[in-house]
Amino acid sequence: MLNTKVNYPKITLAAARVNAGYSQKEAASRLKINERTLQNYESGANVPDWDMVHKIGELYDFPIDFIFFGSELRLKRDKTNN
Repeated sequence: MLNTKVNYPKITLAAARVNAGYSQKEAASRLKINERTLQNYESGANVPDWDMVHKIGELYDFPIDFIFFGSELRLKRDKTNN
């Protein structure tokens, strides 16, 4: 049986956006958020909620488990999965 699982490296939110070919302004517009909000997500000043995380993953066409959103998001996820 052929293993089709893709191993993606962990990348920053900004790198995921750039790899998807979006400027901050364009990505923010498509996500229906303020450009400053996206800047804050990318800098780690704020952490997106889970709905926004999934929207970002869909827009950037990249698995959200491989995008680094910051340790605060990981802690929130761990608490909700217990």
